[in-house]
Amino acid sequence: MTDQKRGLTIYFMDGKTMKLDFPKQTLNDWGAAIKIKEVLGQPHLLAEVDGMLLVFPFANIKYLAAYPAPGQLPEHTIKGASVAGG
Repeated sequence: MTDQKRGLTIYFMDGKTMKLDFPKQTLNDWGAAIKIKEVLGQPHLLAEVDGMLLVFPFANIKYLAAYPAPGQLPEHTIKGASVAGG
């Protein structure tokens, strides 16, 4: 993945997943941190995909995996973690 490419995997409550690839959305890490806070404060995740608007209610999303992680994360973020077996 280039420095400008980003990805998001959406894990839905019903066990399905959807992967989105997209270009960098902000100019710097501070902008990314602000965008994360804005997105998580909304009832829906919105994405313009191949010319159409997709609306994902957060009530139907189990969790999101976004990569790469921005350099500037909220203070309450656990950093440097690894997924352990089990």
